[in-house]
Amino acid sequence: MDTPLSTIAVVGLGTMGTGIAEVLALAGREVIGIDISEAAARQAVTSLEASTARAVGRGRITEQERADALARFRTHDTLQAAAQAELVIEVVPETYEIKQQVFRELDAVVSPTAILATGTNALSVTRLAAESQHPERVLGLHFFNPAPAMKLVEVVSSVLTAPPAVEAVTKLARELGKEPVAVGDRPGFVADGLLFGYLNQAAAMYEANYASREDIDAAMKLGCGLPMGPLALLDLIGIDTARTVLEAMYSASHDRLHAPAPVLGQLSEAGLTGRKAGRGFYTYDAPGGQAVVPDALTTSARAATGTGREIASVGVAGSGTMASGIAEVFAKAGYTVVLAARGQEKADLAKSRIAKSLERSVSKGRLTAEARDETLARITAAGSMDAFAEVDLAVEAVAEDLEIKQQLFATLDKVCRPGAVLATTTSSLPVIAIARATGRPEDVIGMHFFNPAPAMKLVEVVRTVLTADDVHATVRAVCTKIRKHPVDCGDRAGFIVNALLFPYLNNAIKMVEEHYASLDDIDAAMKLGGGYPMGPFELLDVVGLDVSLAIEKVLHKEFRDPGLAPAPLLEHLVAAGCLGRKTGRGFREYARR
Repeated sequence: MDTPLSTIAVVGLGTMGTGIAEVLALAGREVIGIDISEAAARQAVTSLEASTARAVGRGRITEQERADALARFRTHDTLQAAAQAELVIEVVPETYEIKQQVFRELDAVVSPTAILATGTNALSVTRLAAESQHPERVLGLHFFNPAPAMKLVEVVSSVLTAPPAVEAVTKLARELGKEPVAVGDRPGFVADGLLFGYLNQAAAMYEANYASREDIDAAMKLGCGLPMGPLALLDLIGIDTARTVLEAMYSASHDRLHAPAPVLGQLSEAGLTGRKAGRGFYTYDAPGGQAVVPDALTTSARAATGTGREIASVGVAGSGTMASGIAEVFAKAGYTVVLAARGQEKADLAKSRIAKSLERSVSKGRLTAEARDETLARITAAGSMDAFAEVDLAVEAVAEDLEIKQQLFATLDKVCRPGAVLATTTSSLPVIAIARATGRPEDVIGMHFFNPAPAMKLVEVVRTVLTADDVHATVRAVCTKIRKHPVDCGDRAGFIVNALLFPYLNNAIKMVEEHYASLDDIDAAMKLGGGYPMGPFELLDVVGLDVSLAIEKVLHKEFRDPGLAPAPLLEHLVAAGCLGRKTGRGFREYARR
C-alpha cells in the first residue's frame, strides 16, 4: 500500500464516475474507466472531451494539458482491465448486490496490494469489505457531485481497514486538490448524514401542505444562503437515490427524522425521480434537463386573497439590532417610521445605530448622502408606544419571550387605531397566542425578518387561523414594496427556516457528542460538500447557543418527536454560560473585543 497510486481504475462511468475520472486524469493519473455499457463509456469520453474543452476556454488548463489528460483516460467493458490498477474506485448503482459482486470479481483480478474503494454514500463499507478476501484494503472514498468542482472527499474507514490504505488515499485526495475528511462507517457519513435528514424534513413539510415547494426552496436559499432549495436539490440528487440513502440511515439510527417521507416513495414508484426523469417535485424541460417549466402546481406570485389596506406609516417597537434594522428597511422604502422603545434614551440610541448603518452604506457607495438624510428624516424616535396612535402598521421586534410580547400587544391594542395591522417578528413563538392578547386577533400576523434585516431578503409571512385575508394581502404587498421576498407559512413552531435549520444543527451536535467527527471536520464537510456558507458550529456560535436551545425546545414541544430533543451538549454549554461569540466561548473560543 506504499504505491504512489499512479494507475487508478474507475468502475461505473455515470455522472459521478466520469467526474472522478476527469479529476484523476487532469491530476496526471492513468485512468482505466470501466463500464459494461458501451454507450456509457462513449458518453464518458464525450463528457470528458466537452468538460476539458470548457476548461481550456476558461483558461483553467492549456490545450496541451487537455490533450494529455484525454490520452490518460482509457475505457473498457470488463473488470479484467483493472489488473494493473493500484487503486480501484467503484461508483456502480447503490445496491449491496451489485457492489458486492464487483468486489468479489475484483479480488480475482487486482494485486493483493491494490486498494479497493467504494463510492457509496449510504451503504455499509464494513459489509462490503466483508465480501472481499482482503477486507483490510477496502475503504470508502466519497466524492461529491460534481466531482471536478466539489472540494470535499470523505475517507471512510471500517473496523477492518488498514491505516496505510487510509493514509494512501488521504494523500491522493490532497494531491487532487481536494479536502479529505476522515470519518467512520455509518450511513450518510458526515455531510449526507446531516444533509439528508434536512432534505427529508423539507419533503415532509411539502407533503403536509404547510408551504408551497417554491416557498420552501426560496426560504432556505434566502434565509440561510444555501445555493439550492431542498426540493430542487432532491430533484438534482434523484428522489429514488435520496430514498435509498434515508432507508439506510433509518435502519441504522431508527430516528423518525430519517424515516423517508411517504412522498419520496410515491414519486419514486411513479418514476418521477427528479431531473433525470424530467419530473420530480418540479417539472423540467426534458429528462436530464435543468430548466424548470410551469406545471399544474406552479405558483408564480402566490395570490393573497383580499384587497389589502393602505399603509403609509409604520411603527417599529424595540431598541435592539433587529428593531433598528427593520426601521431602516421601512424608511429606505419611503415609509414614515416611528421607532419606539422603553424610554427616549433607548429610542435615540436605536436611531443612532441606523445613522451609523446608513453612513456605512454611503462610504461603500451603496447610498447617496441625500438618500441617507432623507431616510433618517423619515424616522422619529419615541420613548413610548403612545406614539403609535396613528400608524397603519405596527411591527414588534422585542425580546423573544411570550409574556413580554403579549404585554406589548395588549398595549398596542389600546394605542393603535382601528384597522391598523399588528405584526410580530417572532421566530419561534405561536403567533396566535400573541394575537389573543388583543381584542382584534384578525388584525395580527407574523412578519419574521432575518438578521441583519437590511441585508436579508426573506420575510416569513405567518397567518394564524384568525388572520383576516386583507391583512395577509397587505403584508405581502408591503414586503414587495420594501424589496423583500415573502413566503407564506402557517402558525406552527419554527415556520419554514427554523423548522428545517435547527434539527440539522442539533444533529451536528449529536455527531460530536458521539465522537463520530470533530467540529472542524463537520464544519468543513458542510461547507465543502453541501455548499453551506457556514458550518453548523460556526453558525450556532453566531446565532447564540441560548437562542438555539430555546428554538430547539419549542420545536420539540410542538412536534413531540424524540429526534428533536435538544442535544445534551448544547444544554450543558448554555448552563455553563458558553453562549457563542457574544460571550467569547461557545463550541469554540473567541478573542474578546
